[in-house]
Amino acid sequence: MSSYDERPWLALYDRDIQADLELPYPNALAMFDAALEQRPHAPMVHYFDTTLSMAEVDRMSAALAVALAEQYGVERGDRVLVQLQNIPAFLLAQLAIWRLGAVMVPANPMYKQRELAGLLDDSDAKLIIQMESNYSAGGQAAAGGRPVITTSELDFVQDPPQRLFADSARTRYPGTTDLLELLQGSDGERPPPVTLVPDDVAYLVYTSGTTGPQKGALYTHGYVVFNSEVYRKWIDLTPEDVCLAMAPLFHVTGLIAHVGVSLLVPMPLVLGYRFEPEVIAELAERYRATWAMASITAFISLMNTPAATERDLSAMTKIYSGGAPIAPTTIEQFERTFGHYIHNLYGLTETTSPSHGVPLGRRAPVDPTSGALSVGVPVCGYTVRIVGEDRVELPVGEVGELVTQGPGVVPGYWKKPDETAKALPNGQLHTGDVGFMEPDGWFYIVDRKKDMIIASGFKVWPREVEDVLLQHPAVREAGVVGAPDAYRGETVKAFVSLKPGTSASVEELIAFCKERMAAYKYPRIMEILEEIPKTI
Repeated sequence: MSSYDERPWLALYDRDIQADLELPYPNALAMFDAALEQRPHAPMVHYFDTTLSMAEVDRMSAALAVALAEQYGVERGDRVLVQLQNIPAFLLAQLAIWRLGAVMVPANPMYKQRELAGLLDDSDAKLIIQMESNYSAGGQAAAGGRPVITTSELDFVQDPPQRLFADSARTRYPGTTDLLELLQGSDGERPPPVTLVPDDVAYLVYTSGTTGPQKGALYTHGYVVFNSEVYRKWIDLTPEDVCLAMAPLFHVTGLIAHVGVSLLVPMPLVLGYRFEPEVIAELAERYRATWAMASITAFISLMNTPAATERDLSAMTKIYSGGAPIAPTTIEQFERTFGHYIHNLYGLTETTSPSHGVPLGRRAPVDPTSGALSVGVPVCGYTVRIVGEDRVELPVGEVGELVTQGPGVVPGYWKKPDETAKALPNGQLHTGDVGFMEPDGWFYIVDRKKDMIIASGFKVWPREVEDVLLQHPAVREAGVVGAPDAYRGETVKAFVSLKPGTSASVEELIAFCKERMAAYKYPRIMEILEEIPKTI
């Protein structure tokens, strides 16, 4: 019988992938600087009909760094909240923040005032960089007097596709500063160099995590570099590849699998504002994208959009999906449609992206008992064990909780030592996911220990949805669960009971939540009951 310490999965690696990698650079900014020195005129970003070279990205991001330092006093260790879609300004802001030794706090563009204010208060962010549309939809109220820099999806695009930009228009709001005008004022200038070491924090990434409401996971520069290197080695990425940013850049997948690995390899990054299957397929065809990573929901959308299936995606041979369970039949359907196999991958925000993956070129086995598709084997440098309720290691083949240890497991949560100690005792991440390992090293996820709902790859904590429902004057009780959904993997389902003498329709209650929550969080299904069973 194999043991976890023997790492039987090493025999499943198809190529010469080292089990333990070394950091190729001391910090994430050094990845870009090395690429800039080697290939200054190579394309860094493709955004519809515009291409920005590495030299252009460097010049603009340096100018923005000067402006952030001189006009807003941003310095080493400060947090800057960035709420942007997949647009070039995201990369410019990230590099500018790092050039000052500051920390980026990426925020979901779907967040409304309440959610955004929570992140700002917890992170104590010094300023905000966000979409103009986010400012009008709650950013102004959430800012709490902080300076706000705004930008638009219309920047850097000459002929925007109307299908995606039909409602786009520039709106300058009093009290805000335009990002492009700001960096143009410092064009040609560079900030003094800073020294960043692997333990310096690069990102503060908020997650619902495995144990409760949102917490800021500390992504150090060393972790960003390491997991970018994991992707590079695991998927055999080279400068000849082209990365299609199907996932949102604010998400762990976007930060590491898109931005991080593109800076490291280096390779061009194809951005498409926000995911729309017909548009993203056209961009993949235009720029001959080879590498894509997204939730299975995105790939289902491509398959079910006729205009997308007509595109030539023959170059996209390196495809991975994670963030939600994948049905084996979906993998088969995608391969019949586009001719390429989707490799499974598993990780959490707390692992700085992947901890498991199917080696490139291999096919994941299916567990005959549960029908679950294997999430793969531990990637370079990780060891994963299965433990029981008493946190004692179980024999190989038995079902228990996955406990992950490796160079990408975050050191902790921002200002939350108790939560850190609970979720990461001795640096080992207790994932809350239940599964097992076969003797030959393949891992399977069969359930979740906690109550977390994962809808379209995004985490939803039921208590948050319940709290919003309870704010409605007619709601007496609320209970929220995850319901199976063929498209989203899971969807949010709510049960509510009403106060005596009040009335409210299902449509009214769903709309109430929709106004107060990100689109992936509000309940799509709801039942109004006389009394909520306490076992829900």
